[in-house]
Amino acid sequence: MMNATSFKAIESVILDYFDGIYEGNTEKLTRVFQMDGYLYGDIKGDAYLKHVSEYIEGVKNRQSPKELDDAYHTEILGIEVLGKIAMAKLRLQMFGFNYYDYLSLAKIDGDWKIVNKVFAHVE
Repeated sequence: MMNATSFKAIESVILDYFDGIYEGNTEKLTRVFQMDGYLYGDIKGDAYLKHVSEYIEGVKNRQSPKELDDAYHTEILGIEVLGKIAMAKLRLQMFGFNYYDYLSLAKIDGDWKIVNKVFAHVE
């Protein structure tokens, strides 16, 4: 049920998300996230729960992988769209972690936004 236009628009959001994390670009992250969302993660067995605004503030106040010349790898493993909602499975490697992200996206006022993120570090 995915059309090419939706796929390209979602892919663009994801690429801005990847760039925002890598560059520490909080403007890009603010643009791609719906600001009422949450992030929940499992990092080596420790729970991580933050509101999107807390997460973006954390990105703002840390050195980015780009600034640290950190090895950084990303890939989109899958995107599934049903009408105005979508799920994306991603893989990111940075700061010595191997993350798998599951992004929930929604088309809000004509634009695709990340509404929630769950993620885990896998050895």
